[in-house]
Amino acid sequence: MKAWSLVLSSFMLVALTGRAEAQNASVRVEVRGGGAAIPGAAVVVNGVASTTDDRGVASATVTPGRVEIVVAKEGFEPVSLSVEVRAAEERTVTVDLQPQSEIAEHVTVSATRTERGIEDEPMRVEVLDRDEIEEKLMMTPGDIVMMLNEMGGLRVQATSPSLGAASIRIQGMRGRYTRFLSDGLPLSGEQVGSFGLLQIPPVDLGRVEVIKGVASSLYGAGAMGGVVNLVSRRPGARSEGQLLVNRSTRGATDAAFWQSAPVTDRWSFAMLISANGQQRVDVDGDRWADLPKYARGVVRPRVFWDDKKGRSFFATFGMTVEERTGGTMPDSVLAATRQPYVEALNTGRLDAGTSFQTLVGTSVLSARASVTHQQLDHRYGEIVERDRHETAFAEATLRRPIGRHTLVGGVAVERDAYRPIDLPQFAYTFTVPGLFVQDDADFARWLSVSASARLDAHSEYGTFVSPRVAGLMKFFGWTSRLSYGTGFFAPTPLTEETEAAGLSRLTIVKPLKAERGRSSSWDVSRKMGPVSTTLTLFASTVHDPVEVERADRLVLANRPSPATNRGLEALVIWHPEDFSVVANYAYVRSRQSGEEVPLTPRHSIGIDGMWEWGNGKVGRLGIEWYYTGVQRLEANPYREESRPYSVFGVLVERRVRGVRLFVNGENLTDVRQTRWDPLLRPARGVDGRWTVDAWAPLDGRNINGGVRWSF
Repeated sequence: MKAWSLVLSSFMLVALTGRAEAQNASVRVEVRGGGAAIPGAAVVVNGVASTTDDRGVASATVTPGRVEIVVAKEGFEPVSLSVEVRAAEERTVTVDLQPQSEIAEHVTVSATRTERGIEDEPMRVEVLDRDEIEEKLMMTPGDIVMMLNEMGGLRVQATSPSLGAASIRIQGMRGRYTRFLSDGLPLSGEQVGSFGLLQIPPVDLGRVEVIKGVASSLYGAGAMGGVVNLVSRRPGARSEGQLLVNRSTRGATDAAFWQSAPVTDRWSFAMLISANGQQRVDVDGDRWADLPKYARGVVRPRVFWDDKKGRSFFATFGMTVEERTGGTMPDSVLAATRQPYVEALNTGRLDAGTSFQTLVGTSVLSARASVTHQQLDHRYGEIVERDRHETAFAEATLRRPIGRHTLVGGVAVERDAYRPIDLPQFAYTFTVPGLFVQDDADFARWLSVSASARLDAHSEYGTFVSPRVAGLMKFFGWTSRLSYGTGFFAPTPLTEETEAAGLSRLTIVKPLKAERGRSSSWDVSRKMGPVSTTLTLFASTVHDPVEVERADRLVLANRPSPATNRGLEALVIWHPEDFSVVANYAYVRSRQSGEEVPLTPRHSIGIDGMWEWGNGKVGRLGIEWYYTGVQRLEANPYREESRPYSVFGVLVERRVRGVRLFVNGENLTDVRQTRWDPLLRPARGVDGRWTVDAWAPLDGRNINGGVRWSF
């Protein structure tokens, strides 16, 4: 009886198992690309991963119902799909992979907090990759100004001809509306001044991420024009370094050293040391310095930790010291006063920042914080203005994928304190706690949507809600994004005009109101073989814009009429093997109180070609041409509109063993503003300045050359 019971039990077990297996189904995934089978592709079926065989096939057993399938292969766009499978069905699914559109789009962007691939990000993020950074750093190794100026839709506007300061305008918006971050941290302060951009060396940058348009839903008050995130180079599996030395015909000298190395299998470090200098140069012979003298030193160590299991840590410390001098040349005087006029700025800045990430179940918890202390001693001829600026920032976020959604929620607090020693009436302290949420949803293979909102409680200007929504659509080889957002900006006495002229002549008649903005954009892209194209339409409006009025004195006040920006950008990239051409065109219509915004050209064109030998490992030849159209001028005694102009440049690099030799020629046709009009005014302006605004290059032809040693 025991034997029969055992046999009967075994028979029933087999029968039940067979019945269960009969109820299951199987899915056979065939992966192809370009008409051929793709072996080695990753296939995930209902969370179970496998790899395609030599025939491009992977199989899985599933339970009946909806089956989720994800297919990915390096060099191809990933594909997600779902199918309905019946009981006992043997289903075959064929997946055709498409080549990824751009090498520059293979990165995972961090500026939006979701860590998605740029090709899948509903919010448009433009990326300048490491190869492009290496090309630009041979042109200006000391700062990031030229590198950003040659990105479509970004314009570098000189704010102080005496000291060479400049700000970045995104799609015609004022430079103060652009939020600058380093690895997601405001290491240069809450609002990067016109001199801060000149003090950031590009040698240790891995990539640059740019979000155009109102981004207050992500980063609060300082991002009403857009966000520029400077992402540092991460250490690799082995030690590597670079030494760059450069010298120009206009008296600039640059030396930069970068080193990274792993310490253990989890710890690594990187170090940047940069020294830059410039002689005072009078290009046009009027005894006024067209190029200021400066000496600058930057030191920045970084520490990285990664346990390869989802937990990571990053810390950085930075120190910047600079002395900058402009005005009349040594032992010379102004003809109008027979007195020398010296403008000078001494800068000292310390900053520190850290970020941490860990897994909490299926969620990712991130925290980051930074502090910055900056002191400036500014001289405007007979006037000296000293100030101290301190900022502090902290943020914690929780990111969790739920089905087709990626949810992000977080809290943040920022403190911005300005202490002018000689003009204490302009002091302020802003404290801004905030809450934010974001949802990125993939509704279909062709449709993704990102929605975000932020609540900020500003200590001076009240409470603000900043929403933003963006959508990504893919159809028949086309990619299109549509976005709309609102935001705000907390005005301060620090504007482009007051940085150039100082605060001593400034008057604020009545309390300022917060500026409120909204922006929208629509773009469409297409790749056809080696050619990719993008067309972008954009519009923005700023209500209660704060402007400096130049009458018999400088008055900072809100304007009653809104400021508007309208325009388009067109980008064409042709990238066959070992050769690339990037052409961009921008049309910007910026208006305020019925007039064109000064120093904003309607038309600008750029063409940049690069020919590489051995994929850039042997050498390269670059040619560039840039056109700037007519600009309206303000408070200029010589003209009301600028002249259009073009600049032309050539870069040659050659590798000799482990050393790269380079020569770069900028503005080879020697275009200079002083060829049309003097830079100096006949009499001192109401703001105390002796110079007109710079609307064209002042340095003229400039040739630099140097060596890069990688080890």
